[in-house]
Amino acid sequence: MALYAIGDLHLCLGAPKPMDIFGGAWVGYMEKLRQGMQVLTPEDTLVLMGDLSWALDLESAKADFAWIAALPGRKIILKGNHDYWWSTAAKFTRFCQENGFENLFLLNNNCYFYENIAICGTRGWFYEEERSGQHDEKVFRRELGRLEASLKAAGEQEKLVFLHYPPRYKGYECPEILSLLERYGVRRCFYGHLHGGSRSLAREGLWSNIDYRLLSADQLDFRPMQILP
Repeated sequence: MALYAIGDLHLCLGAPKPMDIFGGAWVGYMEKLRQGMQVLTPEDTLVLMGDLSWALDLESAKADFAWIAALPGRKIILKGNHDYWWSTAAKFTRFCQENGFENLFLLNNNCYFYENIAICGTRGWFYEEERSGQHDEKVFRRELGRLEASLKAAGEQEKLVFLHYPPRYKGYECPEILSLLERYGVRRCFYGHLHGGSRSLAREGLWSNIDYRLLSADQLDFRPMQILP
């Protein structure tokens, strides 16, 4: 039994938008993902950290989620900025029930447990959007609320936090999210979103007693990282 995580699969089985067009590590990425996911066993838990499918709605995303559901073990899913298929948690739960995707679970205002360790998280917020004039205070506050609800649901258990957006990277930080992580005693935080050359912006390692790690698919060579044994 093990806990794994990876972000930014960008599956395109139901939407013709393969990442191969970006070249580099993304060439042949679907086959790389198939090979990388072979580390999983039925007893494992895999956290998928957003940007899972290019599909614009759930019906178009069915092939992508069938691919994910066919992977061994429990899959815990959080939203990314390109997950346009997302509408509501209730609709996704119904979609999974109707299609027999019994091992897919949303991380949304809640938490899950791996033994006695809490898996917490949400999409988060990217402060570069604020610099470009696209800051939405309502969405930002909602993300803060979702993260705190997830942390509260964990009670006194040790907490791992998974975000899509990085809460800190070169030249930027989101003090409100960082403050929540510190206040709730989080010691490890994982994020995705950064690809290609932008991976150089990542801030990894210890900062204020929290260990940060970038887990986007191309950062991990399309193989999920083992977080816990």
